[in-house]
Amino acid sequence: MQAETHPLEPFFQQIVRNSYAGKLGIHDTAITQYVAHLLCEFSEADKLYKVRDEEGKPLRTLEELLQASDPVNGTAASFDAERAVRKHIGDYALFVSGMYPESMDPYRRRHGQQSFEELVKVGKESYYIVSQFDLEEYADEAPMFRRLAGWFDRCIYGLRLVREDLTLSKPGFLPARVN
Repeated sequence: MQAETHPLEPFFQQIVRNSYAGKLGIHDTAITQYVAHLLCEFSEADKLYKVRDEEGKPLRTLEELLQASDPVNGTAASFDAERAVRKHIGDYALFVSGMYPESMDPYRRRHGQQSFEELVKVGKESYYIVSQFDLEEYADEAPMFRRLAGWFDRCIYGLRLVREDLTLSKPGFLPARVN
């Protein structure tokens, strides 16, 4: 039985491929598919803050997410939980820094939110950590996460090109910002 695809998947596959391969020279099908799937997933607002604390409250700050990813000094129950939260941190960092860079404005920084530079650093680091889970069920996708960590800045720029294409083709297509 084949898994059902998101209705926006073909659209995002094409627009990401146009930006990544066509404009940036990133001819990596696995990354293109992953980023397109990420756009589909985060098109549903509840997925952006899917990591939750023990009371079910969404974790919204980088500090809270990092605490939730730490199996030694934090709240991660296992190394698998660490991998899952680190993957989410990488996904969140890539998505926000590429599609909504204005959400990292100086006002937010003065009020305890992460800076753009911090978000990018932690996103790269998180994908690298995910890539180190390279045994058993994670072995096949570990190399892709290693490439994502290495090409993180280019992938952010690729998402900015995607955003540009979306806003040029249909003004007002994207919401103003992510809170």
